[in-house]
Amino acid sequence: MTAPNVLRLLPWQGPEGKPCYLSTGDRDGYMSRLADNIESVQLGSAAELLERACETLDTRDADLAEMRQLAHALAGSLRDVLRVAASRGGLLAARET
Repeated sequence: MTAPNVLRLLPWQGPEGKPCYLSTGDRDGYMSRLADNIESVQLGSAAELLERACETLDTRDADLAEMRQLAHALAGSLRDVLRVAASRGGLLAARET
């Protein structure tokens, strides 16, 4: 049985910040593997950033500039993780049909 052609939300943005999608049923194709690898890097970076954030928040002498930089990094990482979750949720839903 051939896998259905599914739109996969990719872990990067296109021009003008718009979402990018891959139309494929081939989970082992080049673009699918590339997306899997980038998602893995994004999730690993999020875990490292969370650890850094916990350490910074435990430090009483963190200055405002450091906290703002941390907040920006956390927001970007959260955006990436939410995109990965939406992508994987979409793939799971497509497999159930």
